[in-house]
Amino acid sequence: MLKLIIAFIAGGFFGSGLFVSGMTDTTKVQGWLDVFGAWDPTLAFVMVGAMIPMAIAWLIRKQRTTSLTGEALPPPPSTEIDGKLILGSVMFGMGWGLVGLCPGPSIASLSYGGPSLYVFLAAMMGGMLIAPFARAHLDRVVPAE
Repeated sequence: MLKLIIAFIAGGFFGSGLFVSGMTDTTKVQGWLDVFGAWDPTLAFVMVGAMIPMAIAWLIRKQRTTSLTGEALPPPPSTEIDGKLILGSVMFGMGWGLVGLCPGPSIASLSYGGPSLYVFLAAMMGGMLIAPFARAHLDRVVPAE
């Protein structure tokens, strides 16, 4: 039960932060990504504001082996930059730039996003379902070193 309460509170803070910061406004996000056009630098404050608590969380993580609920924490993610990471980053960035949404803001916009949001969510879920198969295929084509 504690895990659900913590997840509810954290999700509420995260969704509220996305809404208040403008990350759910697709035109604002596309303005941020349009660095060679009508660039809107205001989301830089959001990015820095997100990096500070995350850096603190990683520092705390180094000193702990269990979460507040007593569960084992997963190992830190790999710091290796490989072709798969680059490919995934490019695909994520292209989708974010084309639509102006990424997974968190799209879910935070569920109550008012309209029909185009539901198309995005369906495409995102389809991508999540296909991703393991695409990754397995990619592993066969480009074996790990």
